This record gives sequence, structure tokens and C-alpha cells, in this order.
Amino acid sequence: MARKVDDIRNLAICGHGNSGKTTLVDQLLVQSGAVNAKPSVDAGTSICDFDEEEKHHKHSIEATVVHFDHGGKRFNVIDTPGYPDLVGQMIGSLRAVETSLIAIDAHAGIKVNTRRAWNEAGKAGCGRILVLTKLDTDNIDFPALIDSIKEIFGNSCALLNVPLGLGDSLRGVASTLNVPEDTEGAAIAPAEINESLIESIIEVDEAVMERYFEGELPSSEELGRLMVESIAAGSLTPIVCVSTKKEVGVAELMDVLVQTALPPTAVVRTATKDGDSITLKPDPSAPLAAQVFKTRIDPFVQRLSFIRVFSGTLKKDATVESPGARKGIKLGPLLEVQAGETSPIEDAGPGEICAVAKCEDLHTGTSMGKVELPPIQFPTPMVGLAVAPKSRGDEAKLSGSLHKITEEDATIHLEHDAETKEMVLTGMSELHLMLIQERLKRRDKVEVETKEPKIPYRETIQTNADGSYRHKKQSGGAGQFGEVHIRMFPFPEGTDPEEYAVKARFPQLKSKHFHEKSNFIWLDSVVGGSIPGNFMPAIEKGFLQRVQQGVVAGYPVQNVCVEVHFGKDHPVDSNETAFKIAANKAFAKVFQEARPSLLEPIVNMHITVPADNVGDVSSDLSGRRGQMSGMESAGGGMTTVEAKVPLAEAATYARTLSSMTGGQGSYSMEFSHYEVVPGNVQQEIISQAKLAKDED
Repeated sequence: MARKVDDIRNLAICGHGNSGKTTLVDQLLVQSGAVNAKPSVDAGTSICDFDEEEKHHKHSIEATVVHFDHGGKRFNVIDTPGYPDLVGQMIGSLRAVETSLIAIDAHAGIKVNTRRAWNEAGKAGCGRILVLTKLDTDNIDFPALIDSIKEIFGNSCALLNVPLGLGDSLRGVASTLNVPEDTEGAAIAPAEINESLIESIIEVDEAVMERYFEGELPSSEELGRLMVESIAAGSLTPIVCVSTKKEVGVAELMDVLVQTALPPTAVVRTATKDGDSITLKPDPSAPLAAQVFKTRIDPFVQRLSFIRVFSGTLKKDATVESPGARKGIKLGPLLEVQAGETSPIEDAGPGEICAVAKCEDLHTGTSMGKVELPPIQFPTPMVGLAVAPKSRGDEAKLSGSLHKITEEDATIHLEHDAETKEMVLTGMSELHLMLIQERLKRRDKVEVETKEPKIPYRETIQTNADGSYRHKKQSGGAGQFGEVHIRMFPFPEGTDPEEYAVKARFPQLKSKHFHEKSNFIWLDSVVGGSIPGNFMPAIEKGFLQRVQQGVVAGYPVQNVCVEVHFGKDHPVDSNETAFKIAANKAFAKVFQEARPSLLEPIVNMHITVPADNVGDVSSDLSGRRGQMSGMESAGGGMTTVEAKVPLAEAATYARTLSSMTGGQGSYSMEFSHYEVVPGNVQQEIISQAKLAKDED
């Protein structure tokens, strides 16, 4: 039976690795009575980290969905991985919730993925609550930690409670809203915070503010209502304090969540219907609107699609519509998920999270209903490996296993290189790809051999050129003849194809053909029938084949425009094959005359290191052709350096950073753009590509 939407709270707990997220979720389950166990990440008995790789590594690798009841509310909680390499799991999870709990290790302070979690929560429209963990550790400078939080995330961050004692002397937490009599040992006096906290809460209601400044205190009901409104508006970010080791503050956190976590009605959700934007109503009787936010493929349950319902009611065994699907999608039983366990349910209403098993038509991001929900924007993976099975005959098995993994993780891409016959797996980092190899070995019993990471270079041109190619073959029987004349132009990224095609230099334009993936456009301006129209599709095939093959170093071509303006045919010997070959050869010939160059991917790097190591990082980045674009304090004696670096120089950065900082540094990176490779580096890449081709 669908629950009342106002009684549902959906949360994703995010933050940097080793900040205590999973242990905290385990404690919430235990203290709420949802499970009867003594879970431990270190002992491999965590409720959330139930996967074999997670038990081995002692950290989360996948997002895990759990639930518990407290204070009359149903809490659906998603525990997300903390390593930047696994950020896709966090991004998908944030789409399914209204509130993000961002965990901060009180001793380590704000780190790279803390900032990423904050930013991604903002993009997803989630309210934010900061949870300070590990307050039982030694040498915590609590006032400095709060100052750094406010410096980085703004003065909207306000303590809802403070620790009574720190480290070994930690004995509890004291509310700053309803200040208790016993505040001995408080890290910051709660009474000093009370007034500013109330002012932050009531800021969203002018009438309440006026009464407050006239001496009338808001009621508890008003404060509760306004806290939700201010968190939803982003004008308040509560900070709460816990220690799971001492079981301090966890019960108080649960009460805070009852009061402050946003209900599904607090966040406006929009979708597209018939090209128009509409606002979704979290009403069980409204039309269905739901989205798959995560896919898991388990060797026992097989495929699990995790679904968030935003509007309407999803029922078991239903057939649902999906934009773009040619026919309805038939669902099986609906499942309620508790980490690695599932149980059947009849239906799921707005605000609820459920799963469907063995439905091949559902993929991460799939919208369900007559509306199209916004796509989930995942970062572009940039670090690649060519993979092959160790055992002969396992090629098909490996290919199937890799396709399952790409279904589970949208930040893993798989491509089959038609020229080298290689399977190229692309992920976020070396660690990410290593975890994928472990999963292949454990789950699918496939071991792989890998080659050096492949950098996704691209080929392009710098100037205009023109030329032609005649393909003529006569060796008994039917001959082959096709002649194609082309002009080639740079086609910069972001150029509008429509505007470009109608410019005056193409006065005879008959048609345009734009291929967005490679930002390649070719134009047909042939007049007088010098090339019969029925051969134009073959010419396009020839161009696209060369775009994929590359010209100077075997990398795909992008940002190029080709105009076909003249040609010749033969009444007997001309055929599609002849014109396909002629177009391919003409493209390669003219490309060489148009100042060909290589483009390399540039990544944004966010590197957090001890302040004493900033000089080392700067020097190292210079040696990697990187450019620092800024830096700022990360609190706790740490500094975050922002830089743009060629991916080729950053793909193996983890080992260097660890060595430079004694293991204290961390970083994340995401694709920024492509840039022309410097001449000396370009020649080296081309030489290596030719050598590799000769060896093959």
C-alpha cells in the first residue's frame, strides 16, 4: 500500500571517503530497530557494504538503498561511495532524494569529495545537512572546523547541536535551538549560537521576522515549518554532530531528520510532455512519473532497476509507457529493498523508492509514464584500458560481462575498436578500472589482460583545403569508377550547423548532414548531376568510415566540415562501392593538406593537499603541462589547488600525489575540453601510433 507522501523522507548520505558514512547508516538502522545486528565495516559485517569487493576493500563501491521508520516517518536512505572515482553512484542517487546528508570527518575536515558532494547536491536541487563525524578522535579544533565550513560553504551553515567534550571526553551533544541546562564541556557555548540560529531559520518568513524583532519568539511549530522551508530555499544548512564509535548524537540526528529532512512536497520537480515543461504533482492519483536512478546486476537476483516515483502510483506487473519506447514496458513484481535483501510490495506511490527485477527494457535514466524526466548528467570517463580475456574462447563471455557493467555504472564506457579489434574500457581513474577488473573476476569468473591506458586523442584541421580523388579499377568483369571533389573547412565546436550551412560560401547548398558525436558536417552542393543523387549515401559512408579511422594517427576526426561540390561517374562502372572508396580517399588526401593536428582532452583537477605541499604540487603540474587556475583553503591546514591538465599527464597522477604528500593528498578530475597538442608532443604521438600499427 502506498504511504502518505508527507510521511516519507528520502536521503542520500554523501561525502569524502573514510568520513564514516556507511557506519553512520548502519547505526541509524540499528538504533531505529530496522535491523538487529552489530554491523562493522572493518569486520566485513556492514549492512550497507554487503558486496564481496566492498568487504575486501572496506569501503563502499556501490550506492546502497536501505530504509527505517522513526518519529512517524519512513526514511529511505541511500549510502553512496566516497571516492571521487565512483562519483557516478552519488550523482544517480541524488536524483532520487530531496535531502543530502554530507558527512565531514571532524578531524580530517573538508576534502575534495566533500566539495563535490555539496556541489552535486545543489545541482540536484536537494536540501543539505552537514553531519560532523568521528568527534571521538583526538586533536580536533572544533571552532576552526566550523569557521572553515562557513568560509567554504557560506554563513547559511548553522550548528543545530554542539558536542559536549571532544575525543575521549566526548559524552553527548547539546541542542543550540532548545538549549539544555547542562552544557559543561561544550566545544562552543550553545547559548552563543541560539539567537543567530533562530534568525537564520525565520529569514524566509517576513511576518515571523517582524514579530521576532518586536520581542515575540516563534513557536516550536513555526520553527519546524520554517526550518524545512529555509533548507529547501538554501538559506539554512544545519550542522549536526555525531560519534558512531561512542554512539553519541545518533539518536539526536534521527530526531533532527524527522524535523528537518525535506518531504517530497518541498522540492519542485519538472518534466517534459509534448515538448512543454510541466510541474509534477506528488499525488498518488496523478499520472505516473518515475525514473530509474540506479541499475544493479546481481548473479542471483540478476538485474535490479531502482526506481524513484515522483507522481502517480506504480503497480506490480503493470505495463508502463516510456518516452521513446515503441511499446509499453512490462514490469514484474515490485520490490522493497533493504541493502542486499528484497521483499515484494503491491505498489509504490509518490516519494517512494522501489526496485524491479529482470526488466531488460529499463536502464539508468529511463523515464516511466507519459513524461520525460530530465536526464541524469554523469561525468565523462577519460581513462581507458584495452582489455582482452586471459583465456582463449572467453571473448563473448567478456563482452557480455562488460556490457552488464556499463549498465550498472554510467561512468564506464565500452567501445569496440573496429580497426584494432580491441575492446576499450573507459572509466574515471585507474582505481575505477581496477575495481571493474575485480568484479569481472569475482562475479563473472573472467580474468582479463590489459594494455596501457588509451588517451582519447582526436584529429582535426587548422585551415581550408580542397582536392579530389578518382577511384578507378578495371581488372576483368565489371569495373569500378567514382570521382569525388571536395572542399574541407574547420568546423569549431559549438558552431550551429544550420547557421553554418546557409552561409554565402555554400550558395549551391542542396542538403546538409550533421553528425553530433564527432561534430562533423558534410554538405551536398553538387549541381548539374555530376554525381547522381543515388550515390550520395555511399559518399557519406566513405566519409564516416574515415572519420572513425582517422588520418594522421588513427584517432577519430572531429570539428570538420566537408563540402562535396563536383564529381564524375561512369554509366557502367560506377557503383556505391566505388564512390564510398573515392569519398574515403578524398577525405584523407585533402585532410593532409589542411594542416592536420591532434586534439588532446584537458581535465579540470581539484587537488587537496597539506598547505606545505602546495609548492610541490605546483612544480609537478608545470612538468605535466598543467596550468593552475586558483587555490583556496580547505580548512584543517589543507589547501585545494584548481588546475587544468592534459589527461595524458594526469591519468596516473594518484601514485605521484600519494608520494608527494605521504598519502595525505586527494584529487578529483573531470573532462573540460579538447585543445591542440603542442607540435613536439604531437610528432611523438603520431610516431608511436605508426609504430603500434606496424607491430600489429
